[in-house]
Amino acid sequence: MARSADVVIIGAGIVGSSIAFHLTEAGCKRVLVIERETRQGLGSTGKSMGGVRAQFATDVNIRMSLYSIPFLARFEEATGHPSGYKPHGYLFMATNDWHMNYLRTNNARQKKLGLKNAELIAPDDIRKILPQLRSDDIVGGSLCATDGFVDPDSVMTGFMARAIDRGAELWRGTEVTGIYTDHATVSGVLTSNGGVSAPVVVNAAGPWAAGVARMAGADLPVQPLRRMLIPTEPFPGLPERLPMMIDMSTGWHFRQEGLGLLMAWAHPDEQPGFRTDFDPAYIEKSLTHAASRVPDFANLAVNPKRCWAGMYEMSPDHHAILGPSPDVRGFYFANGFSGHGVMHSPATGRILADLILTGETSVIDAKDLNVQRFAEGRAIEETAIL
Repeated sequence: MARSADVVIIGAGIVGSSIAFHLTEAGCKRVLVIERETRQGLGSTGKSMGGVRAQFATDVNIRMSLYSIPFLARFEEATGHPSGYKPHGYLFMATNDWHMNYLRTNNARQKKLGLKNAELIAPDDIRKILPQLRSDDIVGGSLCATDGFVDPDSVMTGFMARAIDRGAELWRGTEVTGIYTDHATVSGVLTSNGGVSAPVVVNAAGPWAAGVARMAGADLPVQPLRRMLIPTEPFPGLPERLPMMIDMSTGWHFRQEGLGLLMAWAHPDEQPGFRTDFDPAYIEKSLTHAASRVPDFANLAVNPKRCWAGMYEMSPDHHAILGPSPDVRGFYFANGFSGHGVMHSPATGRILADLILTGETSVIDAKDLNVQRFAEGRAIEETAIL
């Protein structure tokens, strides 16, 4: 193999791009990122809702958000490119005492870890945010003002452009067809563009990560799961600055997108698998939830041709799997984000760069997210998922 790199990253989505950025920022210049598509962002990144939040139920996810959200707020300073960060907030709306107690418990955990902007709010406060809301069953909620949205494509592009400025290389339209190992140690990759020798290979292949892991002889418990999104036509009369609104009774949630809305809802019957087709029947089900919570939304117009589906990469406990493979030396996982890959991409890039270059990180306790946790009975269930 005539070509070589210090680190090969498989996948140039927002996660792979962040890892490349953080590696080059730390002085590792010989980084090669391999993307099988002819342009970046055609996988999960380009189909994301773009939400960012710190309102999670576990310490490790809260810590990752506490690193990531301030980074996204100063993204242009760090990369020279905009992130599109809009701190409009996330509002979780509780409709029973169990929901409210759950939010109280999470809020106490968030504050203990240093999140200053998450507050429990009363039903009257929620009605002021969106007067059109049907709120007879709402008993309270949780709102964090620094939660919000970013432009995933802009963040991905900014990470990669800055990494390239520092010496990284990006191969587009190149498929990884094999991973070379010698005595359970990575030695490089085989691609449609030839072989590349490297002592470190990072799996950042999103929903396809389990297949990439098998190339190296590693086991990775990640499955793809379809998620569908519905943009509406313009809808007048909404407040100028609206948070992501989450109805905890159904899981239906929405935010503003241009002059309309972007709505989502996790269909309980959805089964794991590689599917990105949009089911038109999903529109009626989602609009039923919409009109129930906001009666005016009975008049929402939706063009099915503008709707789309992407894939989450689900881990068994809905947490990322980060760090070295215990079976193949030099092979690293950056997978299983379960819908949180965009919002946690800055922390992921930093954590992987730290682990590759120094073997430790200060962002989280790296053991919390290593793949060994499943075999060792240390899985940490994240219940605050959308």
